[in-house]
Amino acid sequence: VNLPGADRLTSGSPSPNLACPSIPGVPLMAYCVADVEALFALPFNDLLFKAHSLHRLHFDPNAVQVSTLLSIKTGGCSEDCGYCSQSARYHTGVDSEGLLPLSEVLASARAAKARGATRFCMGAAWRGPKKKDLQPVLEMVRAVKALGMETCTTLGMLKAGQAEQLRDAGLDYYNHNLDTAPEYYGEVISTHGYDDRLDTLGKVRATGLKVCCGGIVGLGESRSARAGLIAQLASLDPAPESVPINLLVRIPGTPLSELPALEPIEFVRTIAVARLCMPTSMVRLSAGRQEMPDYLQAMCFFAGANSIFYGDKLLTTPNPDTDKDRRLFATLGLHPMATEHATTLKANCAVL
Repeated sequence: VNLPGADRLTSGSPSPNLACPSIPGVPLMAYCVADVEALFALPFNDLLFKAHSLHRLHFDPNAVQVSTLLSIKTGGCSEDCGYCSQSARYHTGVDSEGLLPLSEVLASARAAKARGATRFCMGAAWRGPKKKDLQPVLEMVRAVKALGMETCTTLGMLKAGQAEQLRDAGLDYYNHNLDTAPEYYGEVISTHGYDDRLDTLGKVRATGLKVCCGGIVGLGESRSARAGLIAQLASLDPAPESVPINLLVRIPGTPLSELPALEPIEFVRTIAVARLCMPTSMVRLSAGRQEMPDYLQAMCFFAGANSIFYGDKLLTTPNPDTDKDRRLFATLGLHPMATEHATTLKANCAVL
């Protein structure tokens, strides 16, 4: 496959192509979808070889960053995201609950740290936080930070000044996913637009906070749309420090619950292409791991995934328990990453 920069895929990402066609309402992308699609189309062994070789240049290939995610405010969300159990529009068995007390959040954070997590992520089912909502979250950020953990929140769309408040409280990362490609977005969500998501990401980046931003695959999208998602993520300036790749969890009661499952090899291809296009980002195996056999997770780690969520639940969906993950790490010779090294090149690693 003759791609721009293809000869450099073992030492860097594809060359940005500033001649890419634009999508109305979305900033010009630096990575052409066609070029990313060409990566998807590589023979599987070639794709994994390129992705793994590049991964070894930037990271310890056997180190995995471990995060824990807690739902601090569950259910009752006004939005219509078609995959989400927490939308008030769907009957999924998830009840609307109030914000957790600080003591309960701290207890969860301490337990996560004791199990080996280095980052504690707090998620709230809001369209975006109101002023009265944000103050207790700021207290949570300060308290978790005082435990010596990295902090992350996902609270929805931010208003002017809120990212600064989170930064000043000690937040390290803000998560706000793009979910899918711009051209497929309307098939999944209608209550807020792609530009709303990009606006929040711009606010976060402008404050100096690190960005956690990825998407979901298996939404019924085409391979071209998967390539479009990765092209959009890689075109953020700079690319997100953390890129969660979620496999759709088909939750009964949601509009997307009856979709066919994504082919496992296609999911591995998605991880590999994300690694090639964002060589220094942490690529996280996020939702959907509960349904992945060990061999599939092993292939994802080889393809360039180097972060997971640790704990038996992701917001409201199941996740492998910590004992199962420990056994998997032992089987594969993996170890938790003590600190994040997203921009540090390994000087003494073997490429092959």
